[in-house]
Amino acid sequence: MNQKLTVAVLFGGQSGEHEVSLLSAQAVMAALNPERYTIFPVGITKDGRWIAGDGAHAALLAAADPARLPGSGGVQAATGEVLENFSFFHPPVPLDVVFPVLHGPMGEDGTVQGLLELVGLPYVGCGVAASAVGLDKALMKAAFAAVGLPLLPWLLVRRSDFEAEPGDICAQIEATLRYPVFVKPANMGSSVGVGKANDQSELLTALSEAARYDRRIVVEQGIAARELEVSVLGNEELATSVVGEAVPSGDWYDYAAKYLDGASQIIIPAQIEAGLADQITTLAKLAFQAIDGAGLSRVDFLLDKDRGELWINEVNTMPGFTPISMYAKMWAASGLEYADLLDRLITLALERHAGRA
Repeated sequence: MNQKLTVAVLFGGQSGEHEVSLLSAQAVMAALNPERYTIFPVGITKDGRWIAGDGAHAALLAAADPARLPGSGGVQAATGEVLENFSFFHPPVPLDVVFPVLHGPMGEDGTVQGLLELVGLPYVGCGVAASAVGLDKALMKAAFAAVGLPLLPWLLVRRSDFEAEPGDICAQIEATLRYPVFVKPANMGSSVGVGKANDQSELLTALSEAARYDRRIVVEQGIAARELEVSVLGNEELATSVVGEAVPSGDWYDYAAKYLDGASQIIIPAQIEAGLADQITTLAKLAFQAIDGAGLSRVDFLLDKDRGELWINEVNTMPGFTPISMYAKMWAASGLEYADLLDRLITLALERHAGRA
């Protein structure tokens, strides 16, 4: 790159993963090579206002929920000018590429990607369709089933049906699945709104909690499992990282275990046989292609501790980029350091945009 590129780093958003996005964006902005890039921060507040400028990240950080900001005491955000009413249709400076470090609905679900398509800007990560399907757990499972990926039994529950007849919904779940089950908002990440139920009382509580975040709820068969993950990178030609394992501090990998208590273990590379690692990377590429992924994704698997069966759990089209997030750590263990990974993602964004043009 002979000329510096202006990268708009987009963060915040209106989802339950707002704080995770702030930490991801902080790490990205700190690692982008200043000799190659000029950073233009763009933030979305929890009430949907778009702000920009050097002080945008600090403004959102100051308004964030401190209980959802792990280790935030050491987070330093640049101060400076904050521009209100920012719009990608009329940016105050020319932009070369956008890095949407947004997690969850209204950011990772194809909405922002559609906006960037309309304004004609290259952006890091999956396109509109892949982002929408990748975030919606029910649509994602349908795409996976269509290509024969191994899925645990599951059911889709509508919030309106649950609120109208909670007893009937519980009976339907119990007739199809056995306890324990996991209950998840269809469109959410970082384990926000997710609950584990071991009986009907806990099931009712978990359904009510998931319904706070989405009108569609996914209920999955729970198993005693190891949580294995792999990073995918590329557009048409795909590369995969070494496989990693997340060992939660508690009963399962909830929000606190992922971000807050600092007691979960990350094992990279995972201590698994080479044949299993090969199977995981092969299935990860197939999952990525099933949703028409681009740029990056992290693909998560469950390995049954009792039977040794491998199941695909989900694909994350904009995985966390915090200092403790798995996606970048697995690439670092594969020989691709954080700053070089960001370079590669930006190059992939520009290549994809040029190809579509």
